[in-house]
Amino acid sequence: MSKITERFDSRQLVETLSSVIHPAVVRVKHTALAGDASTRQYFRLQLEGGPAFSGPRTLVLMQLPQPEKNKNNNFIAIQTFLSGLSLPVPKLHHYDQANGLLFLEDCGDETLETALLQADRASLESYYIRAVDLLFTMQDEATRAIDSKCPAHGLRFDVDKLMWEMDFMLEHFVGGLKNTVLDSPTREALRGQLTRLCEVLARQPLCFTHRDFHSRNLMVREGNLVMLDFQDARMGPCQYDLASLLRDSYLQLADDLVWKMVDRFREHKQDREGTALNREDFNRVFDFMSIQRNLKAVGTFAYQSVIKNNDRYLKYIPPTLDYVKNALARQTELNPLREVLQKVLPELKKD
Repeated sequence: MSKITERFDSRQLVETLSSVIHPAVVRVKHTALAGDASTRQYFRLQLEGGPAFSGPRTLVLMQLPQPEKNKNNNFIAIQTFLSGLSLPVPKLHHYDQANGLLFLEDCGDETLETALLQADRASLESYYIRAVDLLFTMQDEATRAIDSKCPAHGLRFDVDKLMWEMDFMLEHFVGGLKNTVLDSPTREALRGQLTRLCEVLARQPLCFTHRDFHSRNLMVREGNLVMLDFQDARMGPCQYDLASLLRDSYLQLADDLVWKMVDRFREHKQDREGTALNREDFNRVFDFMSIQRNLKAVGTFAYQSVIKNNDRYLKYIPPTLDYVKNALARQTELNPLREVLQKVLPELKKD
């Protein structure tokens, strides 16, 4: 993995934070934080000050891959949009546009993943109830409020975008990590079946989607959840984020709890909209979305290994493919997709 190049020093941090946080800041220490599969880099800042200092003692510094001197920043635009709806996202204290540095509220170290790994069944279900309820609230309020000022408004999971992600998976997982060369008929057949899957998804009603709503992007702070990593939000099926949360590569839930949470979300939605939603139809789209979302995740994990020389995600590929295998088995109308996928990926064959 590449060495972190910091676009700041201690003197610069003190100068900035004494101006935007509190004039009594006299010293700032920083330590690198582990990020997820991201090109952004994160640091925790520890602020020290004199007796008059009354600001936050810690902040999180997000360093963008490159400064964006002549364009609007999507993270800030989405953060402004969501915080304007009183949704739980970190506060933005300052944006140093020239250096590509965002000074954010520190939401602590406990991710939902960390909390769940220590939870008993009752606590685990309680956390997922909170997560599903937050997801529904975010999706409902953001979808109703969104307009052209929000970057997500003009972006959608159409067939082209969904298939771009499938081609990314074919390039980096099938071709890159597995070193499998597909002949033209097999590639054409596979892309044809994946396109049919994506066409079904692209026909679904559009909602605001976070796009990475999973256990590593939800922080637990004083018992409540705070959302991170929302800068890639776009419009898509309501099941998109639900699949991210409940078919999470990092944590595998018992199937009975998954379907209980899917039912909870669907019931929230039909209560809010005043229209009954057919359970079988809703779950069908959830499975379709899970297949696409998990294949996309496998492509990302492979890319991290082959292109970024970062192997720490490889262990998540088998459980992610298990999600795909099981969803394909449930949705028999996808048998043509299952058959061609199994030729390319034998691990998708049922045990």
